[in-house]
Amino acid sequence: MSSASTQAIVSVSNLSKTYASGFQALKNIDLEIRRGEIFGLLGPNGAGKTTLISAICGIVNPTEGSVTVDGHDIMTDFRAARSMIGLVPQELTTDAFETVWGTVSFSRGLFGKGPNPGHIEKVLKELSLWNKKDNKIITLSGGMKRRLLIAKALSHEPQVLFLDEPTAGVDVELRRDMWQLVRSLQAGGVTIILTTHYIDEAEEMADRIGVINKGEIILVEDKAELMRKLGKKQLTLHLQDTLTIVPAALAEYHLELSSDKGDLIYTYDTQGERTSIATLLDDLDKAGIRFKDLQTTQSSLEDIFVSLVRKDR
Repeated sequence: MSSASTQAIVSVSNLSKTYASGFQALKNIDLEIRRGEIFGLLGPNGAGKTTLISAICGIVNPTEGSVTVDGHDIMTDFRAARSMIGLVPQELTTDAFETVWGTVSFSRGLFGKGPNPGHIEKVLKELSLWNKKDNKIITLSGGMKRRLLIAKALSHEPQVLFLDEPTAGVDVELRRDMWQLVRSLQAGGVTIILTTHYIDEAEEMADRIGVINKGEIILVEDKAELMRKLGKKQLTLHLQDTLTIVPAALAEYHLELSSDKGDLIYTYDTQGERTSIATLLDDLDKAGIRFKDLQTTQSSLEDIFVSLVRKDR
């Protein structure tokens, strides 16, 4: 087994999907998901996130390209590939009158796995569903239904878990619970692919981030590296006295004056420019500009994402 195959648990190669209408939902996607990572897939609505997940899970047949899951081809070796995968869809489609225990046990059977009440119990306990095991689905709250979707996806002990917008429309507390659960699954060796609208979720959870726009992957990067490369820092100096213009002597710093003329804003790249702040403060002093306070801010993943998608238009 080569090191590449031990590294990647999901390999997507030259994957495209064109619908009968002529709409191309995915364009030549190449993507490797590493074993044991949490991969955040970000993209605006309609960018192709759900289509990509559906193609990897074998729900949508690609027009061209291939997908393997732990070495099993999703087209030619569907059962083996699909049994490796747990999918938590956005929408709940389950028999409302089935019980929690019944539906999760049934999901396990769908993947040809024999009964394992111990595993089902463990999953329900982890998801705080154990005390609801005999309840009919129709009686569950929205948050509980969302947990049930995850329980169903975990019923057959998958190695790869897809979470498609797992916390859309759920309350803050449940989001935190979900994040905790995802981390504990990762600690247990499960690889997780998460699509999300909430950039703070990707920033909080993902090890690597892929950005998809108009059916194309425009970037895949380690999260920390992405933040470092594209994260801008700003230093805001709250001036003692307002300024009408930035003195010419400070031109090289490309300082901006706030609209109320009370702040000077210095934008710098996070790489190796820290030293220039000391020089800037020195030069401000020489120019006779006094400030009463200063603060630094760093751009979030959201700022980075918005600028990437805008660039791609």
